[in-house]
Formats: sequence, C-alpha cells, structure tokens
Amino acid sequence: MTGICADPYWWQAAPPQDFHIAQWPDRADVVIIGGGYTGFGAAIPLARAGLDVVVLERDQIGSGASTRNGGITSGNLRLSFNDLAKRFGAEKATDFYQEAKAARADLAQFIISEKIDCGLQQCGRLVGALRPESLDSMKRDAERLTKLLDIEATVYDRASLPDYIDTSRYCGGMMRDDIGGIHPAKLLAGMCQIARQASVKIATQTKVIAVSQQNTSSHTPEFCIETSRGIIRAGHVISATNAYTDTGQPWLRRRLVPVISEMIATEELGENMVRSLMPGLNMYGEALQLGHYYRPSPDGKRILLGGRRMSPNPVKARKRLVEGLTSIFPQLADITITNHWFGFVAFPFDQLPKLAVHDGVIYPSGYCGSGTVWARWLGQKAAHMVLADLDESAFQASAFQGVPFRTMPFYSGDPWFLPLAMGLYGIQDKFKTTSK
Repeated sequence: MTGICADPYWWQAAPPQDFHIAQWPDRADVVIIGGGYTGFGAAIPLARAGLDVVVLERDQIGSGASTRNGGITSGNLRLSFNDLAKRFGAEKATDFYQEAKAARADLAQFIISEKIDCGLQQCGRLVGALRPESLDSMKRDAERLTKLLDIEATVYDRASLPDYIDTSRYCGGMMRDDIGGIHPAKLLAGMCQIARQASVKIATQTKVIAVSQQNTSSHTPEFCIETSRGIIRAGHVISATNAYTDTGQPWLRRRLVPVISEMIATEELGENMVRSLMPGLNMYGEALQLGHYYRPSPDGKRILLGGRRMSPNPVKARKRLVEGLTSIFPQLADITITNHWFGFVAFPFDQLPKLAVHDGVIYPSGYCGSGTVWARWLGQKAAHMVLADLDESAFQASAFQGVPFRTMPFYSGDPWFLPLAMGLYGIQDKFKTTSK
C-alpha cells in the first residue's frame, strides 16, 4: 500500500483554516482555548448573548479531533447504566443517560436550525454482537433504553442482519434509531462560520503558555492568558483542548489520558457495492472493548473504518484496521486504501465526561471517544455557566457538573500504562470472539 494519504478523508471537502486577529486585543469578556467543537460550542451562545469572545487555537481550525473522527453521533457513555447506578445511584445514572439523549437531539436540532450543510443522517446505528452472551446483554440494554429513555432500540438475530449488513461476523446486533452520522469537518466549518458571523475573534497558530488568575480590586476575578502572540486578559476562561491539552494547562493535562484513535478510507467502491454491503446505509459498531466503528461515506461511495491504535508503527496499525475491515467484509480483501489518519481522544480515569471548574477556569472535557456529540454539548454548558455568573436566570445545569475529576499520583499527562491497558482490553475481546 503506497501513496496513502495521511490526511483525514474529511479534509477533501473542508480543509483546516487559519484566522488572524488584525489588532491583538488587550482584553475580552471570555477567552476560549481551543477551536474545535467544544470551543465553538461555547463561543456561539456567548457571542450571541453580546459578550466579547476570543478563541485561541494552537494550530489551525480543523486540525484536531473535531475533523479526525468518524462522524457518528453516538453520545456514548462508556460505563453501563448498572455501573453508574452502583456508583452514583439509579437517579443520577438516569440523569446521565437522559442528558446523552438530550445532547444527541440538540446537535441534530442545531444543525437543522442553523442550516449547516454537513450531511446529517438520522439513519440509526447497528452494533454487532460476536457471541450470544453479548446479544443477551443487548436485549437487556434495549429494554432499559425503551423503559427509561423512550429510545427505540431493536435487537436482531443473525437471520435478520442481512437487511442491514452483509457479513457473517456477527450473531446478531442492536439497532438504535436515535444515532446517526454527520460530515465532521463540514460541521466544524459551519460552526466556525456561525461564530465569525456572531463577531467571535479567532486567532490560529497561537499557543497558550500559561493561564493565571489575577488579584483585582473588584469582586470579579480576572485572568491573564499568556500566549505566543502576547498577553490577553479576560473575565472568564474556558479550556476546550480536551485530548490536545499541552503543558500550558498542567491541571487538566494530569486528569486526561490521551488515546490515539485512527481511521482508514477505502477507494471509491461505487454506490451499488457499498449498498450491497450495507443495505441500510447505517452507522456501525461492535460489542467489544476495542471493536471497530465504521460507516459509509456521506456520498455512499466508500467505507470508512476506525478503531483505537494498538501499535506505534503506522504500517502495523493500518494493517490491523484493514484486517478489521476484511473480517467484516471479506469481499474487500483486495481493496485499495486511500487515506489513513489518526487523532487523539481523551479519557478521564473514571471514563465519564466532565464539566469541571478549577481556579475559576471552566473545563468541559473527557468525552471518551464520543466527542461528536459531547464536545459541542458540554462546550455549550460551559457557556451557560459563564452566562449564569452574569444572570442567574441563564443557568442550565448539567448532570456532569460536580462529578469528581481525579488524577493518579505521579501522572503528568504521559500515559505510560496505556499499552498494558490496551493489552488487557484485547484479552477481554478475545473471549468475546472465540465462539458464536
């Protein structure tokens, strides 16, 4: 496989962009660090409320995780309902799942109401089960989703799968109607355009070196944000860097584990071929810890597949993805791969999204690989926290506020333990694939 492009497939339609502030501002009402879904999710409601908002991006708009993902609007929670109920109680667990439902619906409504051309598909997602035990678990999950959240979820046996996917890999699967897909880079480009129309100032190629809280004579705190372009002061700071957090934000960096997620795109297969393999043109996943996620491209001519990186060698990593693709679709054994790219996703140690405040800075983060939904939603919630400081009637609570955001002793942001964790997950998955 030679000549494979290392850029995301999505960049063909919406490449990264640079923006510059003509005259560097001394002050803003709100400074947002990071120009992805989270950053613009916060910036848009703040600017529309009349605040002076500056977004600082270390690289380009569209260079990070917001344009490197699969564009599946899952809004997953890594922890099961039962696990959350044991830890927080059934009422709080229900709140988490209700908020995930609200976040998915809000994203779709935002795209529709703002007329963002990003290929929104309300097509459903099928998660394949590799063993009957997984199928039994899916049936319990489907019952809970219907009872607690009024979410349509249907479990299919092997005989019913050909209506949705042409594969012998799965013994059945669960379809959720509330999950769909988008073109992630077009969504970000649309959000960026809306933010600019709302007078948000955007500075790319701007590294944040340090953030400090200043003593002032008033009761209102002020922050000093030191950047590679100069100093800017602000009344509020929102950190929207997630897995791309560097040493300029040590508190957050110590609480997130960055994990490489990568994807491949096939050559054009043609709409007929893609539809023969994926009759429903749905989004897809697997009931495994390290299972693959995959989908048709928005134009229906390619297949895009992703997963967590298991090898530091990009050739071996790509080989694993190709093997994953052909294990699902043996018909594609001789297919050409045109793109292979990666990005970082962030996991808190408890694998639960966060909306935290430390030393006055607001930190929406820790989306556990489901940031297509969570990033914009929690960025928006961060904006509501700022607005509530100015007007209590603007307060819109999130179930994720106040959830402890812990770290590990001696951890500084370098996940030295990740190969071991991945190995253990791989062993668990082997037990889920040894029989059907």
